[in-house]
Amino acid sequence: MMYSFLGLGNPGNNYAQTKHNAGFWVLDELSKRWKIDFKPGDGDYVYAEKNGSDVVLIKPTTGMNRSGNVLNIIMKRWKINFKNLYVVFDDIDLPLGRLRIRPSGGDGCHKGMESIIYSLGSNQFPRIRFGIASGANLKPAEDYVLKNFNKKDQVLANELIVKTADAVESIISVGLDKTMNQFNA
Repeated sequence: MMYSFLGLGNPGNNYAQTKHNAGFWVLDELSKRWKIDFKPGDGDYVYAEKNGSDVVLIKPTTGMNRSGNVLNIIMKRWKINFKNLYVVFDDIDLPLGRLRIRPSGGDGCHKGMESIIYSLGSNQFPRIRFGIASGANLKPAEDYVLKNFNKKDQVLANELIVKTADAVESIISVGLDKTMNQFNA
């Protein structure tokens, strides 16, 4: 069975450390752990395949709001079905440090998820939500997500990157249900 993990973010150095790039951070952590490198895809994305397994990490390079634009190419290339397309993304509705894994759901007013749901014509795919809300100044959300964390919050974000990567590895080894039971606590 193929596992694909689609990390959402914005390409480029200007955005690399912004909260909106949490999906990219998690995939970068996994690529480090597994000692694999991202390569250019045959469209607007980069990917890394885990050696000796049916696991692929994918980062769209279209910009967050057009994340769904590459899905047709990706789904065909790796013969991915909805149940094995795990989307990892930042969530301003979850407190920093919290992780929420779901088998399906809406877009939660997240433009990247909106693009993916629109492109697929379905919301029946699992998602891994990375909580980024910290402090009182969360509005406007468009500004908040494009800022870096302060030093104190970055420590907690780094811990959540590791925890989220652990959850991905758990999904691969024991499945979605057991992982949700363990990490959604």
